[in-house]
Amino acid sequence: MTDHKTGTREEWLAARLELLKEEKALTRRSDELARRRQELPWVRIDKEYRFATDEGTASLTDLFAGRSQLLVHHFMFGPAYTAGCPSCSAMADGFNGSVVHLANHDVTLCAVSQAPLPKLQAFKRRMGWGFPWASSFGGDFAYDFQTSHTEEQWESGAVEYNFRAADFRPPEGEENPVLDEIASSVGTDWATYRREGPGVSAFALQDGVVYHTYSAYERGVDDLWGMYQWLDRAPLGRNESGFWWRRHDEYDSRSEPAPPSCCG
Repeated sequence: MTDHKTGTREEWLAARLELLKEEKALTRRSDELARRRQELPWVRIDKEYRFATDEGTASLTDLFAGRSQLLVHHFMFGPAYTAGCPSCSAMADGFNGSVVHLANHDVTLCAVSQAPLPKLQAFKRRMGWGFPWASSFGGDFAYDFQTSHTEEQWESGAVEYNFRAADFRPPEGEENPVLDEIASSVGTDWATYRREGPGVSAFALQDGVVYHTYSAYERGVDDLWGMYQWLDRAPLGRNESGFWWRRHDEYDSRSEPAPPSCCG
C-alpha cells in the first residue's frame, strides 16, 4: 500500500486545476525570460580563436557552418580526462535529435571541449554521436568564457565561474565519496576534474562580425538535460540520492526495458 496521499478522481482534478494555474504562470514567466535573454546587448568578439575540428583548423566564424546563429555547449572534457564528463554526456545524448532541426532553423549547435581532438573523436564514436564537436586545446576560448580554469586559479580559491568568484576545493582533510566517484569516472582527481565547468554560450554572426549574446552555467543549463524534464513529470520526480546517472553504455542491463514477450 502506498504511503503517498491518495484521493478520488474529483479530488485529483481539483488539485490538478490549481496546479495548472501555477504551471501556466511559470510558462508565461519563462517566455518573458526568453525575451529578455534576446534583448541582452551583443558584445563584439575581435579575438581570433582557433579550434580543431573534423574538417581541420577552424575559426569561431567557421563553427557557424554558414548559419547566422551558434550555440556552444561547453562540454567538460579536459586534456587529462580519459572520458567525457558523465553529466555532460547525459546532456549530449539529446543533441543528435535536435541538431538537424536547429540547423534548418539557421542555428548551429556545436560542443566545444579542451581535450585534444583525437580524444573527442574516439569518445564521440563510442557514444554514437553525430553532432559537431570542436577542440579548443591550447587556446583561450574556454578560459575566456570561464568554463576552464588554470591550476593557479584553482589554488587561489577564487575561480571565476557563473559570474562570481567561487572556491570549488573541498575542505582540507574532508573525504567526499561522491566527488571522488565523479572525478574517477573521467580518470582524474577532483581538482583536475573541476577545473572544467559546464555551460552554454550563444553567438550571432552579422556582416562578418561575431557577437557574444548569452552564456549560462551551473543550473542555468538544467533545461538542456532532456531526462530531467521527463523526471520532473514522473511520479517520484528526480528522486535523487547521490551520483546516479551514467554514460549510456555503462548502465546495468537490468535497468533497460524488458523486450516485449511474443507469448503475451
